[in-house]
Amino acid sequence: MSTATTVTSPAPPVNGHVEEVIRSAQHELNQLLHQRAETMKRIGTVKQTLVCLAKVFGEDVLTPELLRLLGRGTTRKQPGFTRACRVILMEAVTPLEARHGLRELQRRFPELVVRHKDPIASVTTVFNRLVGYAEVRSFRNGKGRRVWEWIAEPGNDAEASLMPPVENGMARQSATMTKQ
Repeated sequence: MSTATTVTSPAPPVNGHVEEVIRSAQHELNQLLHQRAETMKRIGTVKQTLVCLAKVFGEDVLTPELLRLLGRGTTRKQPGFTRACRVILMEAVTPLEARHGLRELQRRFPELVVRHKDPIASVTTVFNRLVGYAEVRSFRNGKGRRVWEWIAEPGNDAEASLMPPVENGMARQSATMTKQ
């Protein structure tokens, strides 16, 4: 014999005011998410520009505050794995496969990589998390492999704009082609 009782909750009454508030809140949420995505693209562009300037003129042109904002400051004795992944993606000339990102992390931040049981899985997880933060985009390359790329505003290639013009335009064209 069963003693369970099924309780059904009554359907909420349809209220035009509630539906209007929900529609309004949904519209505002969509607008805010769009603004956040645009802001993240702009932040990506500015960070890439600063990184390129530091490559051309040396990191000493950046203030300690800018270095901290770019994840290069000395605020931590051991930089975090996520922060290192950001730096790798931000400085990459072309979109990176996870294994290329891992290789670069091993070269530049070996002490971080050795702490991970499965480093390729860790890199993939962090890269995907950065996609969720709208800092990075992910897509399939020409070989069908998943790659990740730091998000910057379209048409604003920081490295190409810092390159000296060449008479036939090949240097600027090749830099643009590597980004595509």
